[in-house]
Amino acid sequence: MTATVTTRSTSRSTALRRAASMGRWVLQVFLAVQIASGGVLKLIGDARMVDLFTDIGMGQWLRYLVGVCEVAAAVGLLVPRLAALAALSLSGLMAGAVVTNLLIGVNPAMPAAFLLVAGVIVYSRRTQLRPLVTRTR
Repeated sequence: MTATVTTRSTSRSTALRRAASMGRWVLQVFLAVQIASGGVLKLIGDARMVDLFTDIGMGQWLRYLVGVCEVAAAVGLLVPRLAALAALSLSGLMAGAVVTNLLIGVNPAMPAAFLLVAGVIVYSRRTQLRPLVTRTR
């Protein structure tokens, strides 16, 4: 009887881990597609992006920098070893986007939503970040 209960609980925990992993990957792919599309629009000089960065007032070099960072983060989200670090970097980028949007009077809902999703990914992959922290100490 004990073996049957142990097998069932092991089976359930394996199924839960698998479902959590699948959910995390769905979030990562969703975020990667969204962020990559925004990054590509910045890099190709979409008129809306050019206007947005003109409103920011820092010059178009910032548009290229943000576009490269977004595309790199999107690729990193799809590489298991880099996903936690990419999500953490993206969190910083999206926090900056939220603040910038508030300062120039643009609705910050989209970068705030991306920040939330990136934060969930960072939290769910936090064990991957621990070795990086302990190496730097």
